[in-house]
Formats: sequence, structure tokens, C-alpha cells
Amino acid sequence: MLAPESEVLPGQVSSSLFGGLKARGGSVRDLHLHLHAAGPATVAAVVCPEAPVSLHSSISASKLFPKAACQCGLTHEGHARDVEQVYLRCSQGSLEWLYPTGAIIVNLRPNMVSPAAARLSVCIKPSADSRGTNIYLDRNGKLRLLLREQDQAQGKVQCFSIQEGALFIEAVPHMDISRRITAFQYELVSDRLGPEAHSVGAPCQPCSDAEMLLAVCTNDFVARGSIKKVEQEEEHTTVTVELSRLYRQKVQVFVSGGVRVRSWTGRIKMPLQCGVRAGEGEFLFTGTVRFGEAWMSCAPRYKDFLRLYDEAQQHGTNPCHVDTD
Repeated sequence: MLAPESEVLPGQVSSSLFGGLKARGGSVRDLHLHLHAAGPATVAAVVCPEAPVSLHSSISASKLFPKAACQCGLTHEGHARDVEQVYLRCSQGSLEWLYPTGAIIVNLRPNMVSPAAARLSVCIKPSADSRGTNIYLDRNGKLRLLLREQDQAQGKVQCFSIQEGALFIEAVPHMDISRRITAFQYELVSDRLGPEAHSVGAPCQPCSDAEMLLAVCTNDFVARGSIKKVEQEEEHTTVTVELSRLYRQKVQVFVSGGVRVRSWTGRIKMPLQCGVRAGEGEFLFTGTVRFGEAWMSCAPRYKDFLRLYDEAQQHGTNPCHVDTD
């Protein structure tokens, strides 16, 4: 039976955090985890500045939660199979497991319960020097391999539906574990194409009119411009764009051409199947930012967007206002 889940509040350290991971022999050891969490996870998540959280008993409570407003609900409990369980209710963050032995279960969950939460996906990106473990998906005790130890250094993003389960991270036996650290970034995302949107073979389907209008209001970036270069890479297509209007970018992925030049340039990724070409006119680019990279969501021709926007404005169905002048 699982131990009662214990909430950790700003300025307070629960003793269960430092109970360690019970080995099969019954001994207790420290669980060396360093967690960096940002913001409560909701469908339209607002990300707070990164606030470090460490699961190590030598760090005081004041250092554990330097930014209380961004503490996103770290909880921790023992597990019936002598495997530590960690719960992270954050929109994004990172995790490091130092000198891994045994196994841990990492549950990534939204901070608020809503019907939309079931449609969230989890994306993880291992660091280039991550090693020492294999990473599985654990759904009701059934494991599916997600990342082998030797594959983590490639840094490829892996996404899966939040309903597919938790991460089961199992240490690979080594004689010397002192130089081994498992580390990855994670994000909870809401993609209309689901967890496979950024994978090889992902579909490239056009946005509906409603999706297009909503994307302009909710996506991480919205810009008007043209495609200057198309690069077919192994797993996706990357387009270089030149923008004449930048409506919004939550993270700087487009660089200004200068104070006196009203233009921006940047690179946007999309599935291989999209088959885009350079120099095909002016588009409205919308999309999301994943681990610092821009991914296309909807990209209608600008004249088609103007027609759709004007029609919606006449009927009073626009979800937000866009300055189209």
C-alpha cells in the first residue's frame, strides 16, 4: 500500500522527502535528485522564473523554495515495490538524478484538474551527458521502453500522452556510478495533433478555421512573413523565415534586423510531410516553442487569414483582436 502523499509547502520541508529509497535489504539511503520547476501546469500555462528545488537533507528550507510563488506542488512518497515516487505538478522544468542506483518513478501531472488536462502530452529532452539509466513508461505496472541509456546523449525529444503513465527510471548496473547523472528537461504541452506531433512520420494536416483563429490568440508566437529557405532534415523540416510583422513571441526565437529595420528572421520546425517550398508568398506563422525551438502550428496564407478574420469579425466570433493594418 502506498504511503500517504505528503505536500511540500513553501518554507516547510516534510521529513518524508529525506526518507531515502529503501533497498531490497531494508537499508535506507539518500535519494539525490535536483529538480528545477517552473509554474503551475494548466492548459494555458504561465511559466514562472525557474525556481530550484533539491531533494537533499543538507539544504535548508529557505534555500529549497527561494521563489514561493513558483513552487508547483512537489510531493514524494514511498512505493510498495521499494521504489521512490516523486510527483511534479509543473508546466516545465528539469530533473537530475545523481549517481543513480535502483529505480524511481516520476509522475508529471498538471496542477489543476480539468477535462482539458487529459489531452495534455509530456515531452522530455535528455541532456547530452545524461547516462546511467534506462527510461520507461510505467502504466499500471506494464513497462514500455522510452529511452535506452546509450540513446540519451542524442538529445532527441520524446513525447507521450499524459494518460500513458509515469516515467519509470531504472539505473543500469555499473561498477563506478560516481560519474553518472541522468538529466532531462520536461514540458507539459497541449498539442492539437497529440504527442506524435514532433516525431518522425507526424501528419501534416491543415488547421480548421476555428483552430486558425484560436492559434492567433493562444500560440507562443504569431508573425507575418515569407519562407526564404527550406531544409529537409532527418526527422523534420526546418524553414528559415523573414518576418515583416511580429505580433507576439513569448520566447525570443526571431531576431530583429536592427533598430531601423522592421524585419525579423528565424527558423521554424515542422513535420517532414508538409512539403513546403520557399518563395510561395506571404503567410501568417503561428506555433509553439518547445525546449527553445519554434514549431509550426498553423500557417495560412496571409490573404486567406485576412478573409477569415474579417468574416469572423462581422459575425462577432473572433476570440481576440488582431491589428491587421
